[in-house]
Amino acid sequence: MKRTLQNQLLSWRKSATRKPLILKGARQVGKSWLVREFGKEYDDYVEVNFEFNRAAASLFLKDRDPIRIVRDLSLLTGKDIRPGRTLLFLDEIQECPEAITALRYFYELLPELHVIAAGSLLDFTLDAIGLPVGRVELVYLYPLSFSEFLEAMGQGRLVKALSAHDGSEPLAEAIHEKLLTLLGEYMAVGGMPAAVNQWVERRDLRECMKIHRTLIETFRQDFGKYATKHQQKYIDIVFGAVPRLAGKKFVYTAVSPDVRSRELRPAFELLEKAGLVHTVGNTAGNGVPLGAEVDPPYFKAIFFDVALMQSLLGLEYGSWILDPATTFVNQGAVCESFAGQELLAYADPVKKGELFYWARDKRGSSAEVDYLLDVAGKVVPLEVKSGNSHIKSLRLFLKEKKGSPYGIVCSTRNFSRSESIHSVPLYALSICGR
Repeated sequence: MKRTLQNQLLSWRKSATRKPLILKGARQVGKSWLVREFGKEYDDYVEVNFEFNRAAASLFLKDRDPIRIVRDLSLLTGKDIRPGRTLLFLDEIQECPEAITALRYFYELLPELHVIAAGSLLDFTLDAIGLPVGRVELVYLYPLSFSEFLEAMGQGRLVKALSAHDGSEPLAEAIHEKLLTLLGEYMAVGGMPAAVNQWVERRDLRECMKIHRTLIETFRQDFGKYATKHQQKYIDIVFGAVPRLAGKKFVYTAVSPDVRSRELRPAFELLEKAGLVHTVGNTAGNGVPLGAEVDPPYFKAIFFDVALMQSLLGLEYGSWILDPATTFVNQGAVCESFAGQELLAYADPVKKGELFYWARDKRGSSAEVDYLLDVAGKVVPLEVKSGNSHIKSLRLFLKEKKGSPYGIVCSTRNFSRSESIHSVPLYALSICGR
């Protein structure tokens, strides 16, 4: 299974200013697999999992001398660790905060050694001890994008064709229909590596759904690792509510009218820190950076994987495969969440992805645009349309924001383009930000 982030890791390896790398992402998105695959590029690969190998953590307690630490890790693992020839992978590093602190000294005193660290709930530890600022690099990994799904399905030619397409002309109708069919499969399978592997190998959606349910239960079991016993019930309430409220302004009274927002807000923030939900900030959209005009109390939220979202909702999402055309029309909120998931997956991996939308709430003249993009320093509005609904809000945004050169409509329609509106199929979100 090819992940786009592998190219980023290869660039990191060749960089003359390389620093220890921290790989961040939600549980089960494929961080460990990715590093192991990348380790094949080296003469030697040494993996230390602090959750599995408790003794390894003790090696970081005496001092932070990287020379001594590497010597002792070599003795503990029985493997050579040679600067310039070995990739050292420190997995589940949140279990050893001293190892996180030690990364700065690997950079300062042993820069020739290639070191990658990862951890599923790493942000909670970093909040407590801080990040070695300027001494480490960060990269973010998300569930497989649709392009990565196509690669896994052996459809690399389609990926290349979409990447080379400038969006000005429609694709051949047979190719368009094929991509919509494959997108329907992705909407049912999602981007979690275990589910994608199952689909690629066996094409058994029932087994994929079992994986989805198991993953959801795993995430629920994790609540106790980053929340107090008092908070856990509120986290579970928000966890179930985010998929239900997708596409709507996130209001805590809609999550549960019987629970105060002061209990639910911290629960949402914990889920966001765990990478399970993403905020879509409300911004005025007058210019870039888009985050400069965010109105914090107003936001939307999406779940981090579109198939897991549907599993939590109890939907019969096998219809994406049996009748994708009808399902696209009937599942507007799912399509909008998919678009947000895609935009994050294709964003710059060296910084945490951000999503924004625009809304105007005036009596008799309300309007909302699903996403705003920064394209070459210009604000470009993007609307997701599951059916043949109007794009009044998009046109209103373009009329008010004279600096926006055009708007994008993402739907099941083929590519087309006018001076102000670009129609882009949902399967081609990868080209929207360029």
